[in-house]
Amino acid sequence: MTIARLKITLDHVEPAVVRRIEVPLDIKLSDLHLVIQVVMPWWNYHLYEFRAHNHRWGLPSPDFNWPGVPRVLPAKDTSLAGLMATAGAKTFTYVYDFGDDWEHKVKIEKTCEPVPGAAYPRLIEASGRCPPEDVGGPWGYAEYLEAMSDPNHEHHAGMVEWAAPTSIPMSLTSPA
Repeated sequence: MTIARLKITLDHVEPAVVRRIEVPLDIKLSDLHLVIQVVMPWWNYHLYEFRAHNHRWGLPSPDFNWPGVPRVLPAKDTSLAGLMATAGAKTFTYVYDFGDDWEHKVKIEKTCEPVPGAAYPRLIEASGRCPPEDVGGPWGYAEYLEAMSDPNHEHHAGMVEWAAPTSIPMSLTSPA
């Protein structure tokens, strides 16, 4: 088994949000999506896509047929190694939530042998706090940070209420 170290950077946000993970090179893109969901952490509510050059992987729609736009290939049928081979890329984009359009730059920093006894996938480094789910993309996140940091901001109270722990989806809480 070969391991890939990935640097994942959430684009268009300040302060920077970066994760480094190690995954098997043969991981399916659908499973890599789930790993990214956990380490950011997103809530896995929305569609996603991996994009490299003129190739796209995600959840294909049988009705999709836009001229000039490449068809989405099934992420469950393609591995990280397959993405690299097909697209000839060591850097690609992961897009989550087509409404908010969270773009993540994913760079394969290196490949190596697994560390004996280590479990994969594994988080190596995390810096920066991920925006809340459904905050409105990078623009909405900037507005959210501004409102949250200023108690006198006209939207401060509303943002505090919106971001309260009760907004965590039931699927991520322990049963009562």
